[in-house]
Amino acid sequence: MAHVVIVGCGIVGAAIAYELSSVPGLSVTVCDRKSPAAESTGAALGVLMGVISHKTKGRAWKLRRDSLERYETLIPELETRLDRPLPYNRRGILMLGFEGENWSRWEELAEIRRSQGLPLELQDAETVRSRYPQIQCDRVTGAIYSPRDRQLDPTALTRALVDAARQNGVTFNFGVGVDGWEIAENGDSQKICQTLKTDTGTLAADWVVVAAGLGTTPLLETPPQPPPVTIRPVLGQALQVRCPQPLATSPQPVITGDDVHIVPLGGAEYWVGATVEFPDADGNVEADTELLDRVVEGAIAMCPALKEAEILRQWSGLRPRPDQPAPVISPLTGFKNILLATGHYRNGVLLAPATALKIRDLLIERMEDGESGN
Repeated sequence: MAHVVIVGCGIVGAAIAYELSSVPGLSVTVCDRKSPAAESTGAALGVLMGVISHKTKGRAWKLRRDSLERYETLIPELETRLDRPLPYNRRGILMLGFEGENWSRWEELAEIRRSQGLPLELQDAETVRSRYPQIQCDRVTGAIYSPRDRQLDPTALTRALVDAARQNGVTFNFGVGVDGWEIAENGDSQKICQTLKTDTGTLAADWVVVAAGLGTTPLLETPPQPPPVTIRPVLGQALQVRCPQPLATSPQPVITGDDVHIVPLGGAEYWVGATVEFPDADGNVEADTELLDRVVEGAIAMCPALKEAEILRQWSGLRPRPDQPAPVISPLTGFKNILLATGHYRNGVLLAPATALKIRDLLIERMEDGESGN
């Protein structure tokens, strides 16, 4: 058995663990300093903007497409295996357009998606008002509706992935941090990670997958050499609110516009978010209440009924933004048996399934080629 150690158990690490758990010949262990989904994943809204994204080709689009396709099988697969429902909004995403909007770019996107077999519906202002009466904003001149995009609860999904992977024999070590590794030189000048240094001792590994988000850069630092990838924090804030009554009488899509998301949770509860707050010159970032106030004001401007909503919960989280195109899914340069699956920035939830499949395929390919850490 080849022993794979995954560092990090946000939604990306959990998805990788689940996909690897069905690969013959692998023994999988996951380590995380905290509980599953305790960091970036736990602060995400779970809005899967794939079809409605302007990414239409290359790696960026393929990852989105593959993830959306896998989600359609993954959710029912987990529900059946675990015998419990998972929150999964199949009503799509409605993106509002405002005065001054360049509608030609949306028309072009709709045409591209049509050629890909993916529907996008352009709606004028009258159609928006008739279908979504909760939207009462004079600035709205129309919308584009994506029925194939989705929304889910990232924390619930991560826990489901952990439970299902555990059923398949994966070992999870929560409260156990990985601080470094012991390496050996290979004949072809590539290094090999032989053991990981953890809070509780050493852990042998044939393969290592780093899915540690913001914990990636400290782990990869080997002074005096700089880390091969630097990941910086970008903070996001959001709210959970409850209205006196639901905004609509029927199940609704996620409503988004001006980078503000209104996410229906069932009944009269909603998530509203999220801010995008960059660090200062020293790399520090703190939640700015004024920016969250602007997000709330933007949501109320779209759906005035939210003004009467009660705030149930306010939270924030740090997203991992790499200094190269996100995400980083590749072998670690100079190492024979370390793979990176990190730095997803604002798309960790969206791209988790495709990332897991890519890591699985890359690992199988290397194993078949006879590459191994030990």
